[in-house]
Amino acid sequence: MKNLIFIAPPAAGKGTISEMIENRFHLPHISTGDLLRDEIAHMTKLGLEIKDTMARGEFVSDEVITKLLKKRLSSKDVKKGYILDGYPRNINQAKEYDKLLEELSFDMGKVIYLVIDKETATKRALSRVVCKSCGASYNLSNPDLSPVREGICDHCNNELSVRSDDNKETFKTRFDTYMKETYPLIEYYKEKNNLIEIDASKSPNEIFEEIKKVIK
Repeated sequence: MKNLIFIAPPAAGKGTISEMIENRFHLPHISTGDLLRDEIAHMTKLGLEIKDTMARGEFVSDEVITKLLKKRLSSKDVKKGYILDGYPRNINQAKEYDKLLEELSFDMGKVIYLVIDKETATKRALSRVVCKSCGASYNLSNPDLSPVREGICDHCNNELSVRSDDNKETFKTRFDTYMKETYPLIEYYKEKNNLIEIDASKSPNEIFEEIKKVIK
């Protein structure tokens, strides 16, 4: 079983790299952000609460995240491995994830830390547009990550827009919250001798090549 965990600040490129690995190695990409947005799309009571929390640039509670993740990891398509994007974000989530792995008899796999500085991450975030229909993400500051047609999704031809939490003030809150709550997680996995650091300021293809070596 091949499991990969991606840990990184917002706008480090977790989604883009995860998609590349998913396509190459046929591992399902599990993004906690997608799980949350799917809950919001279904307009449940929990989904509306999640929407308000994300709009403020805050993290959703560990309890909610773990509940959604457990449901996803119970699916048949993850039995041969998966890519986990955006979870765990802190020590408490890491310990809950350890318990969940034990409960499901899953291996830990490898933890990949995408390192990026605040200035580069902010620039990326302010250049990002997404498709509300299929969730595809693009970055206008990088020709390789821009849509073929301006303002139109390559996948479903629907209109692209800026995420409500991709503004300078909110992004700074998100990034600072990461540094405060998530960074200790790096030491947690270092102690487990299970952490691999990769420079996320490189191009997606360069990052992908490094990760391929890890998987092989």
